[in-house]
Amino acid sequence: MNSIRIRLFAILLAATGIVWLSAFIWVQQSTRAKVERVLDARLAEAGQMVSSLISDQRIDVARAPATVTEIPTDGEFSPVGYSHKLSCQIWSLDGILVGSSKSAPTAQLTSDDTGFSINVIDGERWRVYSVVNETLGLRIMVGDSYTVRDRLVRDVTKGLVLPALLMFPILAGLILFSVRRGLVPLEQMAAALSRRPADNLSPMAVASLPREIKPMGVALNGLFSRVDAMRDREKSFTSFAAHELKTPLAGIKTQAQVAAIAPDSETRGQALHRIQLGVERADRMVKQLLALASLDTGDGTSDGTCNVISVVKAVVSDLTRVATDNHVSVQMDDRTDGKTQANAVLLTVAVRNVLENAIIASPPGATVEIVVSRDGEHCLVAVLDRGPGISGPDRARITDRFYRGNGAKEGGSGLGLSIVATALQRLGGTVDFDSRADGGEIVTLVFPQG
Repeated sequence: MNSIRIRLFAILLAATGIVWLSAFIWVQQSTRAKVERVLDARLAEAGQMVSSLISDQRIDVARAPATVTEIPTDGEFSPVGYSHKLSCQIWSLDGILVGSSKSAPTAQLTSDDTGFSINVIDGERWRVYSVVNETLGLRIMVGDSYTVRDRLVRDVTKGLVLPALLMFPILAGLILFSVRRGLVPLEQMAAALSRRPADNLSPMAVASLPREIKPMGVALNGLFSRVDAMRDREKSFTSFAAHELKTPLAGIKTQAQVAAIAPDSETRGQALHRIQLGVERADRMVKQLLALASLDTGDGTSDGTCNVISVVKAVVSDLTRVATDNHVSVQMDDRTDGKTQANAVLLTVAVRNVLENAIIASPPGATVEIVVSRDGEHCLVAVLDRGPGISGPDRARITDRFYRGNGAKEGGSGLGLSIVATALQRLGGTVDFDSRADGGEIVTLVFPQG
């Protein structure tokens, strides 16, 4: 059942039906109890009256049972014909039948001396009241059949229930109408969203929404905000990437033209060398752009965990040629006993970019140190270089995309540290920057162990 309207209608209708059924059972039981009390009082009244008439000799004993059918009914329950259903028997204390009404059975109504009793005669249950007239030596028994009593209860209950059953379809229609009217705000919200252009990510008005669907409006506004931010980030990413790739490509084109018209081999060699540098720069930038796009979309970040030391060693091995070309050595210090784990893809991307930046920033002959350690439940990967470091004004924006700080070497794209920050965010960690006392920068990756 995927329709909220049908679900609400079914729930409300079922709840109403249960309430009405409970009310019907209560009315039936209550009516039966009240009818029993009234009819028992009538039996006792009839028995006492017959005994009194016989004692006062106002009526013959043989005719006395017939007077029961003439007793007027002044109680709450006086159905037509019920007064004729009372039965009366008069027995002597010696067990001789003295008189009996026409409606009475042939067998004795009860064997009890006095009071109320229930007896089964010829398979039919009877409610009987008996009273003993000691003066005349008679026992007067007045009773009525439970069949009559049950019919009376059914008649009274039916009179109460039938109107309610006739009203039930009307109530069901009112419930359905109310449910439809109650869901109008939700339909209006859906209609407003369907009319909204795809490029309209402005927040929708939620102040006028009902309290029940206002959280949905707030959640949609949050989604709009996140989608708008992602769209802006993609726009800026595309524009900056196009701008940054334009420079090395233009340089490559220019140097290719120079090489083509070079008058001598020396000029041609220099142009080819610059082409090689431009290609390397473009290659590095494209790799960084792909890595950043992969992190933004979450591709590949669900891979299993791997030993942190193994990841760092693999990255160092991959960057050996870069370190050699820059005449920089890399030294690694493991202080974790090899027991730390982390997401292999994210950690590789982060460590590679930090280490590559450190190698490029360091002067020839310098040593870049990598220290892997543990601090409680967190793992720390610190990369120490001997480069110019990050100036104070640049620290606040150093992880922004395409931002290159003052004094950055030519050829950088401003993406490396933003990639690191994104990867660490997905790892649930942070990247910290600190200056070295004797010159250089310390970049520390802090993340929880996997």
